[in-house]
Amino acid sequence: MVEVGALGLPDTADRGSGRVVVLGATGFVGRHVGAALERAGHEIHAVARHPRKTPASWRFHPMDLADAGPGALAGLIDAERPVAVVNAAGEVWSRTAEGLHRNNRLLVDRLLSALAAVGHRPRLVQLGSVHEYAPQPRGVWLTESSPEEPATDYGRTKLHGTRAVLRAAETGAADAVVLRLSNVIGAGTPRGSLLGQVAAQLLDRPVRGRAAEVRVSPLRSSRDFVDAQDVAGAVLAAVGVAEARGRVVNVASGSSQPVRDMVDLLISISGRPARLVERPGAAARSLPDADWMAVDVSAARTVLGWEPRRTPRDMVEDLWRAAAGHEGPAAGG
Repeated sequence: MVEVGALGLPDTADRGSGRVVVLGATGFVGRHVGAALERAGHEIHAVARHPRKTPASWRFHPMDLADAGPGALAGLIDAERPVAVVNAAGEVWSRTAEGLHRNNRLLVDRLLSALAAVGHRPRLVQLGSVHEYAPQPRGVWLTESSPEEPATDYGRTKLHGTRAVLRAAETGAADAVVLRLSNVIGAGTPRGSLLGQVAAQLLDRPVRGRAAEVRVSPLRSSRDFVDAQDVAGAVLAAVGVAEARGRVVNVASGSSQPVRDMVDLLISISGRPARLVERPGAAARSLPDADWMAVDVSAARTVLGWEPRRTPRDMVEDLWRAAAGHEGPAAGG
């Protein structure tokens, strides 16, 4: 993957180290972001509740960001003096409003309190979501000026975080940029997502002599799917582009893909015989706030010097390769 975006570092940061604190670094997007930043020469300080599997080259700091309070994070930032803090933490598939509030609202508020208390200003890259916008009619692309009227609790809690970050940037309390991501796909796609659920069902041991039964909710929608590696490239650009300060920038593929086509592509790439069963209430799901979505990425090209490079096949192949690689020996037959 070709990384884009000039890496000019903030004047107040420690230029010699190039440290970046990645919050939620063990999560799906956080792992991709950390890997891209490290390839670009940054030293990664990973912050998360549990270490899981992180590269030996990353320094890991265990911390529950919502419970620890701003003092613990402020102490870490003051001690390490990173050039940037990337907030890849958050909650998408929580079954409770409390989980979304805690991880998408409270966490951001505490992060901003921590940044206000430290002695220098690292660049904050806040990862938001295009689900913060109002659903648009078919054929209308989302832009940074689209109405902010989210249709889900997830979108509403993410919008709270975005607005808090922008207020901090406007008052000078933070040097921040918000990247609103569309539906991210790639290696490590969570099981809670539609394609993650489909992959999990394909990996279940099929009944001998029969195709695997893949159960999904009716596949009527089209979505903008973006590759996780492309997202990581946008974060890398946002770390260093001074002109992005105080901006919201959409990060997406710039096109709409029928969800059925993505599911069919995953089944085809898996090489596993499967029968697709669509029924209301099935396990596989997506965020139910739009029948059609496509996102304009012209601002990302102009502000960040970034554009999507990877195709739906690229992202689905990465998803399947990673999912099949974690399959237990018994499931490989």
